Amino acid sequence: MHSSYIISQTDPRPLYLQVKEQIRHRIAVGELKPGDEIPSIRALAADIRVSVITIKRTYLELEREGVIQTRQGRGSFVADNVRLGDSLKEQELDSHLQAAVRAAALLNLTEEQLAERLRAISRDIKTEKP
Repeated sequence: MHSSYIISQTDPRPLYLQVKEQIRHRIAVGELKPGDEIPSIRALAADIRVSVITIKRTYLELEREGVIQTRQGRGSFVADNVRLGDSLKEQELDSHLQAAVRAAALLNLTEEQLAERLRAISRDIKTEKP
């Protein structure tokens, strides 16, 4: 089985956090929907070649945050919390905006210059033909 979860040994973040963020991202973009089953701890660990302990920590944190629910003997599922998707989408957007702010700082752009670039891109997108 080929996994679309990508683990990078050069990424400074711990492995469990890399997996956690990818699961959250998939929920935020609607790839995983409330009620969808996610791979078992053992299956995902084997698939991406990390320890079971790493995935167990990932799932425990996601469960504590209310992102997933684990049902004994049945598996782990995306939580049914309807507002969860909106919250994750906002977090995903914030992540992209933070990256834009960092990139703007590297380019020595002011906040106003960055805001104007964002407005220009927004205008361009709105005028695109479907």
